[in-house]
Amino acid sequence: MKRKFQFVAVALAVGFALSGCGTEHAGSNGSGSGSAKASTEGNMSTKDTKDQGAKGNGMNMQEAAERSDSMLDAVLKEINPEVQWAHGPTSTGSCDVTRRRTVMTIVSEARRQGFLDQVEKFWVKSGYRIKGKNNDEMFPAVYAQTKDGFGISVSVRGKGQVFFEADSPCVKESKVAASASKPNGPAYEGVYPLPRPNVRSDYWSTGAS
Repeated sequence: MKRKFQFVAVALAVGFALSGCGTEHAGSNGSGSGSAKASTEGNMSTKDTKDQGAKGNGMNMQEAAERSDSMLDAVLKEINPEVQWAHGPTSTGSCDVTRRRTVMTIVSEARRQGFLDQVEKFWVKSGYRIKGKNNDEMFPAVYAQTKDGFGISVSVRGKGQVFFEADSPCVKESKVAASASKPNGPAYEGVYPLPRPNVRSDYWSTGAS
């Protein structure tokens, strides 16, 4: 009877030990897998990120271009007083597309910050995240991103000309047609680069020579 009791006690002790090892091992695997996953995601290449975007987005490049056009249309319509604009070149990558607009209205140095403030305020109201700003006095810029991964920016460049760009995330490959949005001034079809700003505004051009 005594030997039987000893045998049961030993069996229970071994069982508890194995159970403890199993729990520790499972916990180690759980945290190890999590760490490996985090490391993989942290070191993910641009191509991997774009591939995941393509799988999750559902758009093709033409649809993404139209979405970019709608974003650019919306912000340009919001600017008050209105400015004249023309299409810039469209560029495409392996799975992304960029639409561009060039402002042909002269925006004076005195009005640049007010122009960018209007744009930023509208993007924030639209739910965009402001990713960054360039506060340079001569060449300021604002960069924003939508919840579905589209980037959009406004920047002041040479001769004070204002440019807008909208970039898509990685989407399904397709052909991309020219934008259907009609400029509110000359289209400058076949002209590249576009002229410097040449339209005067009683408001935006105040103080410009």
